[in-house]
Amino acid sequence: MAEFVPPRCEVIPLPEQQFSLQIEGREVARWNASPSAPRPFLYPVLGPSGACLTRMGHPGAPNHDHHRSIWFAHNKLLGIDFWSEDTAARIRQTGWLVLEDGPRSVMAVTLGWFDGHDPQPLLEQETILVLQPLADGEYLLDWQLRFTPRSAQLEFQQSNFGFLAVRVAKSISAVFGGGQLTDSEGRTGEKAIFAQAAKWVDYSGPVVTAVQRTVVEGITYFDHPDNPTYPSHWHVRDDGWMGCAPCLKQGIVIEKEKPLELRYGMWVHSGPVDATRVAAAIGVWSQIPKLSVHKGTKPHHQFELEETPQS
Repeated sequence: MAEFVPPRCEVIPLPEQQFSLQIEGREVARWNASPSAPRPFLYPVLGPSGACLTRMGHPGAPNHDHHRSIWFAHNKLLGIDFWSEDTAARIRQTGWLVLEDGPRSVMAVTLGWFDGHDPQPLLEQETILVLQPLADGEYLLDWQLRFTPRSAQLEFQQSNFGFLAVRVAKSISAVFGGGQLTDSEGRTGEKAIFAQAAKWVDYSGPVVTAVQRTVVEGITYFDHPDNPTYPSHWHVRDDGWMGCAPCLKQGIVIEKEKPLELRYGMWVHSGPVDATRVAAAIGVWSQIPKLSVHKGTKPHHQFELEETPQS
């Protein structure tokens, strides 16, 4: 019998509907989908040094506790607020489909968007998250999203808030720390980037490692060329968050027979942002295949992933 070699990347289930995303036995991120939380989120998200690059909540505003590291939400789905935590609207994980280990790892789950009154969700969100390791502890997170309404159609109305947002660590924030926002057009800071179209936005700044050594690390957030609003507008803040905002200028109507598909990438990197290195990371990201979930054909596999042609 051939010797079994454990995979480089793993997705390990934990209690309370958590999944630990690991590279060579080291957790780099954790998916949290506990029913006690108003929506799923990714926390922590660790940089190459092991320092956490994201934060739960705003450093100075307790009414922003809905900022959960990296999270899904939208401010106006049929007029319903799925962004704050002040309404009955909730996003729940309704099931996991695939947890795949290997040279890269993949987690596929379904989320339901519930208005708080109807026991059936307004829409189902299929989420495929790919963890792609890179050299020197860096890695990519590839988010492949599909939104399918239960009714014939529904509208994500015009809003700055949604769909996928990032709250960075306090020390990376430009207001509370020593970090800086930068976009693909060379602009820096909230005033220059807010509501502007860009192919990517980066938040980088100083973090302290376990040995009390200060290093610079960051997250570059990519919009995908196949997204309907590419290059999209961005909602960013110097106080420490960024989010691609495809509904910033106008709403998006989605149909049951034609679900909305979105794709985003996040490069977790060392050092300050560098356009040449960003381009190289995007090149690697572009090679990650587009995936879909289908009924399993292998023994003991209820569902499997398959690659789908990219446009």
